[in-house]
Amino acid sequence: MMRLRQIALVTSDLRKVEREICNELGLEVCYRDPGLAQFGLRHGLYAIGDQLLEVVAPKQAETTAERFLDRRGGDGGYMVLLQTDDLTHHKARIEEAGIRVVYDGTLERAGAMIRGIHLHPKDVGGAILSVDQANPPESWLWAGPDWAYHSLDDVVTDIVGIDIQARDPDAMAQRWADAIGVSAANGTIELDDACIRFVPDSDGRGDGLAAAELTAANRDHAGRTLTICGFDFRLV
Repeated sequence: MMRLRQIALVTSDLRKVEREICNELGLEVCYRDPGLAQFGLRHGLYAIGDQLLEVVAPKQAETTAERFLDRRGGDGGYMVLLQTDDLTHHKARIEEAGIRVVYDGTLERAGAMIRGIHLHPKDVGGAILSVDQANPPESWLWAGPDWAYHSLDDVVTDIVGIDIQARDPDAMAQRWADAIGVSAANGTIELDDACIRFVPDSDGRGDGLAAAELTAANRDHAGRTLTICGFDFRLV
């Protein structure tokens, strides 16, 4: 199994972006992790079906998030979290491929567990890539104990695709394919529940997570593109 479980954006103004997400996408905050303060960050998480959208913002200088904002010239996509059912196998394969793991963390609570590994951005490109395993699979402790209660479906119901722009889309698609063990064809990786498309840099901001495709709850919302946090949400 390899599915899209969470994407993260980064902003310099969390309150403004959060207001737009709640108003335009019909979502609400499901969790704020106080532990992120030790990394100089504040954030909010928003449930879309059983997937998660996260927005992080630096609250002090010299954070990775602040450097990202400077490098890409403003708000935008930041991180992709994929879910597997055999992280031990994938970590061994990733290390054999020469891809560096920069973080390996585990969280346990009330009989549930989640473990995630972050891959070195220079080895993959486009975004921070995390490969995670949750037990039970439907849980997702990164989003707190009660995220499912806050999953609203008035406007959007799930994330079915993401776009990662690159100066060389085919080369980046192959690096991601090597990292997650799923083949790329015509610049696209098909996961179990979504697709990752690698597209040319269209805005001059360089490599980065640029857009997501969300299933609209009804025809009134379908066909819209919302630009929030320097990121395009296409409702289909």
